Amino acid sequence: MEQQSRLSKLMYLSWEIQRKKRCLRAKALQAAWAITQNEDITVYYLIKKHSHTNYVNKPKTVQIGLFK
Repeated sequence: MEQQSRLSKLMYLSWEIQRKKRCLRAKALQAAWAITQNEDITVYYLIKKHSHTNYVNKPKTVQIGLFK
């Protein structure tokens, strides 16, 4: 069952990338696969990019996951 949910999340993410970036299906699926495989790095990068240093409620990267 868990594999089915991971697969559906992967497909949904690839469809979203394809729609927003207007790229080919294969390229969108490859990008979605890279995002899901490197989830911890992706979350860390997004928090670091979109949070400034004086942010009072800055979440810790250990507490956040891409698909929780």
